[in-house]
Amino acid sequence: MPIPILIDCDPGHDDAIALLLAIASPEVDLLGVTTVGGNSGLANTTRNALQVLELAGRPDIAVAPGEAHPLSVPLLIQDHIHGASGLEGPDLPEPRTEALETHAVDFIVDKVAACDEPVTLIPTGPLTNIALLLRRHPGIAELLDRIVLMGGGMAESNVTPAAEFNIWADPQAADEVFSAGLDVTMVGLDVTHQALLGPDDIDRARGDSARVVAEFLDFFGHFHRDVYGLDASPIHDAVAVAHVIWPDLLEVDEFDVRIETESPLTRGRTVVDLNRVTGHEPNAIVALGIDGERFSRLLVERLYRLP
Repeated sequence: MPIPILIDCDPGHDDAIALLLAIASPEVDLLGVTTVGGNSGLANTTRNALQVLELAGRPDIAVAPGEAHPLSVPLLIQDHIHGASGLEGPDLPEPRTEALETHAVDFIVDKVAACDEPVTLIPTGPLTNIALLLRRHPGIAELLDRIVLMGGGMAESNVTPAAEFNIWADPQAADEVFSAGLDVTMVGLDVTHQALLGPDDIDRARGDSARVVAEFLDFFGHFHRDVYGLDASPIHDAVAVAHVIWPDLLEVDEFDVRIETESPLTRGRTVVDLNRVTGHEPNAIVALGIDGERFSRLLVERLYRLP
């Protein structure tokens, strides 16, 4: 039986590739997509999600927009990475469907309640929608299998010297999710920076989706080449989806993880008790390593299955 999943995202080039991976993988059943303000504003991230689903031939998958702004800090968009629309590069097809009027939180509740199996949530953007879900529907935890999120890092950061963007963008939401007593897996920058893919790794002739992903990487790669000196881009969000599809792809362990919410210097830091010095019980599963070559190979193979 496929694993029922919901992806909460802010597309974003790597979010878009994560959606395509989920659609191309029979191991999971994508019940729907919810969007949040993050890499771009909510209107853009919602439209981007609709366009990616259209590209993949799955406009039947519903998209429900959620929160446009974080819980307690302003939204600061990273348009120098993803461009003005949040998904610059190729021309994407016009969506034939519209987003639902239902709020993301209510959509998640409805989908989870209607599913015969516990649902896995895969957030790949700021955790605003997920924190609101837990605030408004605390009983939902009993119907969830787990949360596998892309965010944070043990030693790596990207938006400040101390923090990864998704956690930094809404640290209060992240703190509430990590403190909720749920089965949470953190897929952070320490592993996603080993999960690289470049446009030359993809045969553009293998369908529209492969061509578009290569064009995503043409655009996305400029930032990683200029900032990190990389010839390929980390496909951050797709690693979280890949972990659900192929559980043996990542090396993981359990640790206590706390979120810094107030310090102007280290806001959004995921403080991982690697040496277990605090005496606190683990509250999260943390990704420690990845077979990056296998990830890239499997991802490309799945992209070739799409229209």
